[in-house]
Amino acid sequence: MNVKLTHQSGYHATIENDRGYQIAIDNKSVEKPQGASPMELLLMGVAGCSSIDIISILKKKKASFDTLNIEVNGERPDKVAPSLFTKIHATVTVTGDIKPEKVYRAAELSFTKYCSVSLTLAATAEITFSVIVNNSTYEPKKI
Repeated sequence: MNVKLTHQSGYHATIENDRGYQIAIDNKSVEKPQGASPMELLLMGVAGCSSIDIISILKKKKASFDTLNIEVNGERPDKVAPSLFTKIHATVTVTGDIKPEKVYRAAELSFTKYCSVSLTLAATAEITFSVIVNNSTYEPKKI
């Protein structure tokens, strides 16, 4: 795995992977940022990594869905350097003819076992998730 950063101007840069895909980064505190901040990229990585896991797990269970959205919120202390994430929460929202418990189990497996990004960040942050299926929050039954 390899990436290459090319400075553009100010804090703005582009980063390209070894397959030629590019993203723009910038400092979010500048007046007109031209890309995501590095810390936003980490949260995007959590969303992307977990989506791949969840889709893969649901496909293996032969469970199909109409839409999948993942919103990831991160909390960091203000004015502390380095300002590491202390809490990260992902909300997994799915629509379609699918059993909520299957979505919850897929999300649980992703965040606790498979998602390399969230497991890496778990060293400094509490990682939590919630699941919404067809506009209803799913809570697993306690035994």
